Amino acid sequence: MQTEIISYKRHRFPPQIIAHVVWLYVRFNLSLREVEEMMLERSVDISYESIRRWSIKFGPRIAHVLRRRQPRPGDVWHLDEVVVKIAGQSYWLWRAVDQHGVVLEEILQSGRDKRAAKRLLVKLMKRWGFVPKRIITDKLCSYGAAKREVAPGLDHWSHKGLNNRAENSHLPFRKRERVMQGFRSPGGLQRFVSMQSATRNSFSVPARRRSALTIRYHRLEAFKAWKAAANVA
Repeated sequence: MQTEIISYKRHRFPPQIIAHVVWLYVRFNLSLREVEEMMLERSVDISYESIRRWSIKFGPRIAHVLRRRQPRPGDVWHLDEVVVKIAGQSYWLWRAVDQHGVVLEEILQSGRDKRAAKRLLVKLMKRWGFVPKRIITDKLCSYGAAKREVAPGLDHWSHKGLNNRAENSHLPFRKRERVMQGFRSPGGLQRFVSMQSATRNSFSVPARRRSALTIRYHRLEAFKAWKAAANVA
């Protein structure tokens, strides 16, 4: 598998600092100015505007590499959608996670209908290359209509109480949305949630690895994967 090699040519700061700044901004609920202040405390004088430009330039490319290295997901997919306001207009962020809480896909769309649900299902199956054993959704009828066209034999459970896994996966996004005081454009939102989810998938500790030692090892593995994706290993 070939992955893109990230280059830091013609940048004044070392690659390690740039990758670390991007990681801070994407991984935690920090504003640009808070990251700037944290780096200044470490005697690294970087403007918040540089942090913003680095996040836009390098964040999606690092996230792309992380997604390429993501292992095969589980075979039970939870689908859900939440409304997002951008410049007074409503959009819908469609999200899919597996039974372990790993984010599989996120698509920002203007509609909440069969066409939007079908697009999510098609993109999921095309990306991962298989049809899941089951999908679990809330009672939105668009999921059932889309499923009948894409995979008629797919097992579909539609019940709001069964879809807490997908609904809980929206919480990190909602927290970050408040910190950023909303998003200015649909493209900016789509770009950021892709970076956030790829990074969170890498650093979130699975439920089966809850001892202090295994948590530490998991985080060390995540740091190694991030540095390799950022080409600063």
